[in-house]
Amino acid sequence: MKTYDKLSIRIIRKIAFVSIILVCMLAIGVMAAKSDVNSVTIVFADDCEITVMTSKTTVSDILEENHIILESDERVYPDFNANIDLTKTITITKETEERKIVAEEIESISTEQILGNYVTITEKIVTEQIEIPYETVTKDVSSSGTETTNKVLQEGENGLKEVKYKIKMQGEEELERSVISETILKQPVEKIIQISTKVVARSSASRASASTVQASIQGKTPSVVTLNTSAYCAASCGGNTRTASGATASSWHTVAAGKGYPAGTVIYIPYFANKPNGGWFVVQDTGGAITNHHLDIWMDSMSECLSFGRRNLECHIYQ
Repeated sequence: MKTYDKLSIRIIRKIAFVSIILVCMLAIGVMAAKSDVNSVTIVFADDCEITVMTSKTTVSDILEENHIILESDERVYPDFNANIDLTKTITITKETEERKIVAEEIESISTEQILGNYVTITEKIVTEQIEIPYETVTKDVSSSGTETTNKVLQEGENGLKEVKYKIKMQGEEELERSVISETILKQPVEKIIQISTKVVARSSASRASASTVQASIQGKTPSVVTLNTSAYCAASCGGNTRTASGATASSWHTVAAGKGYPAGTVIYIPYFANKPNGGWFVVQDTGGAITNHHLDIWMDSMSECLSFGRRNLECHIYQ
């Protein structure tokens, strides 16, 4: 074989060998690139730390790979079987005596003791019956300015309703109460009081006087007018009880009228129908201030006169 041919064969072999080595290295590089290699920091109980490169994912594998063995009083976080978290940090700590004591104290508390100190909040539904107070209604049918009397026309009676509550309790203590519903079982009955004019018992003299007056106008037809009526008494006349007709003035009998109503004229006033005279009066007096549109009624006292005041009344005139 020629020298030239031998040289060519040697060159070809070297090129093939180099090519194989390059292919192998490339394959190893690709495999390494495909593997997940993490940088993990391991912090020890004495605050020292190291950073390692590893493709392992669990804490136990990483520690074993780096020949790290925990002592009996050491703990690791995350747990041995856990994967490393996003922080890529493994922390080794020592369990101190204080932590052990706290743990023992916590373990010594029983579940019964914990539950015994906890008071649960409960809810319950309660139904109660409550009285509804009755109302009092007053009806006034009395005449103005007259004595009155009260009469109960209807006695009052309380009603009854049923109220349903939702009550929130903590032990024996009521925390909250809310109404769910109300049902009327019985409506209350109003108490009705009537105020009416007091009927004054007529004396025999008043009845006799009224009877005499009525007898004197038998067969006469009255004229009905409205007169402005006031009252007077002995006190307003300086103590004088003598009338213009010469008669002595008396209550529920004597009236003073204008010149159009001479002495002896009988006047019936329905407003005083419940009084001792039954509303019958006789004109016995007159005065300078008395006109045909005015009437003055004799009363026993100034207080009665002031209480009566002045008012327009219907009058039946018998002449």
